[in-house]
Amino acid sequence: MKKGLFLFVLATIIAQISCKNQSSKITQQENKPNLLIVLSDQHSYDMLGAYGNNQVITPNLDHFASEGIRFDMAFSNQPVCTPFRGMLLSGMHPLKNGAFVNDKPLLPNKTELLAEVLKANGYQTAYVGKWHLLGGNRDRPIPSEMRYGFDTVLTNNCHVDFRPGKAFFWNAEGSKEYFDKWEVYGQTDQAMQLLDNFDKDKPFALIVSWHPPHDWGKFKGDDGKMHYRYDTLEELMELYERDSIQVRPDLKSSPDRRRMYHGHMAMISGVDRAFGQLMDKLDKIGATENTLTIFSADHGDMLESFGARLPKQYPHDYSARIPLMMRYPQKLKKGATTSLLIGTLDFMPTILGLMDIETQQDYDGVNLATAILNGDEHAQQFIPTWVYRTGVNTNEDWRGVVTKDFSFAYGGTDEPDMSSLSNVLFDRKNDPYQSNNLFWDTNYAQVKDSLKLLTQKWMKEYEDAFYTASDFKRVEPKDGWAQNRVKSPFELFRENRKEGDLP
Repeated sequence: MKKGLFLFVLATIIAQISCKNQSSKITQQENKPNLLIVLSDQHSYDMLGAYGNNQVITPNLDHFASEGIRFDMAFSNQPVCTPFRGMLLSGMHPLKNGAFVNDKPLLPNKTELLAEVLKANGYQTAYVGKWHLLGGNRDRPIPSEMRYGFDTVLTNNCHVDFRPGKAFFWNAEGSKEYFDKWEVYGQTDQAMQLLDNFDKDKPFALIVSWHPPHDWGKFKGDDGKMHYRYDTLEELMELYERDSIQVRPDLKSSPDRRRMYHGHMAMISGVDRAFGQLMDKLDKIGATENTLTIFSADHGDMLESFGARLPKQYPHDYSARIPLMMRYPQKLKKGATTSLLIGTLDFMPTILGLMDIETQQDYDGVNLATAILNGDEHAQQFIPTWVYRTGVNTNEDWRGVVTKDFSFAYGGTDEPDMSSLSNVLFDRKNDPYQSNNLFWDTNYAQVKDSLKLLTQKWMKEYEDAFYTASDFKRVEPKDGWAQNRVKSPFELFRENRKEGDLP
């Protein structure tokens, strides 16, 4: 073969191999599923039509539930905003990731976070809406080194004035830009613009985190007591007739409580409208079939049930049990429901499992992807639950477990304080509304003891010596005592951070 002909043939072969490899690369990218996680905040499982509520107006979310799988036993392991987000992004217990109460950032550590894993697998990553993982002063933009793997972050961090002209976000220059519409609608516009502008040759991962239906203040009612405020856009309030609203079974209806429920449900209907817009956008860009779409919430809202003075942070279902719905047409069965126990700790490993993304990380949560795909509702027998409080309420810290039969929590003591909302034992099957606390019922002493042992077992696993938030505050040495005290897991993880990471 002449030299010129040989070189021509060789170049042709190389070009063909290159094209084949490039084609293979494109095909692999196209086959990777997109990820869209949509969150509302302070949104209980029972405040959706898909979960049996016949008075809240949520047609888009109800339809979404019929297109995928609805989880009936999903729980926020720690029903508080920042800890939920820390677990979602890390798959780690808050004593390890550092986000153990509100306004605490994730600690630098030796594990990769959700967006970091996705970026390493070729994903475009973006986050829109409530962040609440910055720590310290809320009124400042998120520094680039604290965006945890997200290419784009459009957020006000944590701000509860959702009104047009008051709601804002930090732009790329670090300045505030104000929305001319309700915050949820403005953030939805941002999310849809991102969906339009993502590189079509690469998969995307987008988290959209709405703050409503979270409360935004308090008002003094006709009863002379302070109640949480939820009033919102008039167009949303007009969807409901206040006097016909029914409150939860354990509550006595009153004008003040109906006002609370009115605003709360109105905001939920606004969230539903925005969710419908996002789903329409996925259809329009042709991404529905190849996108794992998830809807859930940080935690629930007690709405004054059982005399709760706070909307969340309790072991009751209204606080800890959350909506969770997933749609992935290529894998998940349409119109399915499951009683599989799943907690926030399980979200990251399960999401990556459903996306066929392997990591070598040792998560505190469980990868339940196989159980979901196989319809196995018994893959997990219990979920650990807890709260670390701040300020004067540290006596209300609690630890517990949820099983399919019972919910249990205790505040470190068995003292018969009948008013405590930390010491609880509920029979899930015979008391679905949790109106009968069996914690001090001697007929259930054996059940309580077994669940307490189970609780103490997971506490030992996570080295939780019934810590409260005060145990994690920096304390100056006084008379030498600080040098000799046992270090908490929180301190140990700070010491083990990577060289060069943030302090």
